[in-house]
Amino acid sequence: MKFRDVIGQDEAKRRLVQMVAEGRVPHAMLLCGPQGCGKMALAVAMASYLLCGNRTDDDSCGTCPGCLMTSGLTHPDLHFSYPVIRPTGTGSEHKMSSEDFAAEWRAMLSQSPYFTIDRWLSEMNAANQQAIIGVGESDLLTRKLSLKSSQGGYKVCVIWLPERMNAECANKMLKLMEEPPQDTVFIMVSEEPDKLLETIRSRAQRINIKRLDSAVTAEALEQRRGIDHDSAQRIARAAGGSWLAALESLDTDNEKHQFFDMFVSLMRLAYMRKIKDLRAWSDTAAALGREKQRRMLQYFMRLIRENFMYNFHNPQLCYMTREEENFARNFSPYINEANVIEMSELMNRAMRDIGQNANAKIVFFDMAANIIVSLIRK
Repeated sequence: MKFRDVIGQDEAKRRLVQMVAEGRVPHAMLLCGPQGCGKMALAVAMASYLLCGNRTDDDSCGTCPGCLMTSGLTHPDLHFSYPVIRPTGTGSEHKMSSEDFAAEWRAMLSQSPYFTIDRWLSEMNAANQQAIIGVGESDLLTRKLSLKSSQGGYKVCVIWLPERMNAECANKMLKLMEEPPQDTVFIMVSEEPDKLLETIRSRAQRINIKRLDSAVTAEALEQRRGIDHDSAQRIARAAGGSWLAALESLDTDNEKHQFFDMFVSLMRLAYMRKIKDLRAWSDTAAALGREKQRRMLQYFMRLIRENFMYNFHNPQLCYMTREEENFARNFSPYINEANVIEMSELMNRAMRDIGQNANAKIVFFDMAANIIVSLIRK
C-alpha cells in the first residue's frame, strides 16, 4: 500500500510525509476518524513509507526489498495488533493474541485495507463473541519490539482499534509507549478514541482523518469500479464520506438492502395497521442479532431524516440511493413536522433498549405499534 493508493485524504498524506522529511516522526500516532474514511489505509501506507529503503519525497518506491516485504505483509519489522476472540478449543488459561488469527488477518488485509470490525468478526467466525485486545497481546508486543530491527531502520507497530484493549493490556501498553524501544513507531487506528486511556492519548500525536469528500468518492467509483458519472455521484452522496458505504451500495445483496426492505415493510404494515403482521416483522427483526439490530435502527433513523428532508424538494439536502428515493416519492409526506422527532425518538429508544439487552421481540413490537400512532399525525 502506497500513499497514492489511498483514496483522497491529501491533507493527511502531506502531514505524514512532512513528518518524515523533517525528521520528527513521533514514537506514537493516533489516527482518528469515522468508519470507511481510510484510516487503516493511511496507517499501512505510512508504515510502508517508514520501512522503504528508497523512499521519494512523497511516497514509498514500491520496488525495494522493504516495500516488497511490506506489500506481502511479511516484513519482520512490521507488526500488527488487533482485537481477537478466544480461539475454539482453548481454555481460560490461554492468553489471546494476534498470533491466534494471523493467517486470517493477512488474508483480509491483503484484499483491502478498507474493512469493518464486523468483517473481521466474520473472518474469525466469532458468532456472538466480542473481540478484544488482551494482556496476551501486550506481552507479545513487548517481546517482539525488544528485538533489534532486522533491516536496521524503523520498527513499526500498527494497532487497529486500540479502544478495545482491556484494562490490563492498556496499562502494559502505556508502559511500553512511555519507554518505547529505539526507533519504534506505534500507529494507532481508532474510531472511538475517547474510550482509550487518557494517559495513552496524551502520549500519542493525534491526527484527525476527515470523511471523504463526495467528489473524491465519486471519482474513485468511476476510476476504480467503472461506475457511470451520474450513478457515482448519487452513490457518493449517499455514502456520507465512507468508501465502505459506497462499495456496499454496489452489492445487491448487501446489508443495507436488507435494512431497506425491513424499513419499507415496517412502514407499510404500520400504515395499514396490520398488527398480526407487525408481530411477525418484530420476530424477524429480533432474530438478526443485537449488533445488526443496532445498525438497522441507525439506518432507519437516517431514512426518517431523509424522507423528512425530501419534502423540501432540494436535492442538495437529500442523501439517498435511487431505490430509497423512489420509495420516498410516495412515503415522504407521511414524515413531517408533527411526527419526525417522535419517530426518531422511538427508534433511538429501541436502540438504547437493545444495547441494554432488553427482549428484542418486545422492543421491536412496541416500536412498531407506536409507529402506527405516529403515522396518524400526517
